[in-house]
Amino acid sequence: MSTSEIATVLAWHDALNNRDTDTLLKLSSDDIEVAGPKGAGQGLAALREWAETADVTLIPGALYVHHGVVVAEQTETWAAEPDKPQTVASAFRVVRDQVTSTFRHDSLAAALAATDLSENDLFEDN
Repeated sequence: MSTSEIATVLAWHDALNNRDTDTLLKLSSDDIEVAGPKGAGQGLAALREWAETADVTLIPGALYVHHGVVVAEQTETWAAEPDKPQTVASAFRVVRDQVTSTFRHDSLAAALAATDLSENDLFEDN
């Protein structure tokens, strides 16, 4: 278990939520894969476009980590529907302190199943 991977994913969330696209891109690999319910893209240009148009806030909750994979349970709030937050989860692959992929799932169970992580991989900050 690596706190570096957790720190990278938390910093990625901070950059996204603060609309700090430059930092978000620095925390991401050149060939990052981004996927969610409305489609997928690859590369920093695709990430920039998504980050600048999505108008979403993702607040991380429980975190699971194993061998470079981090699953973050998230409270997702869209600017268009601020009174309708949802609980979702995203799976991140982190390599050398950069996010190489992020895939959004409709539930924590789906994200854990897609990554073969389990409750045993729950990150507990001591």
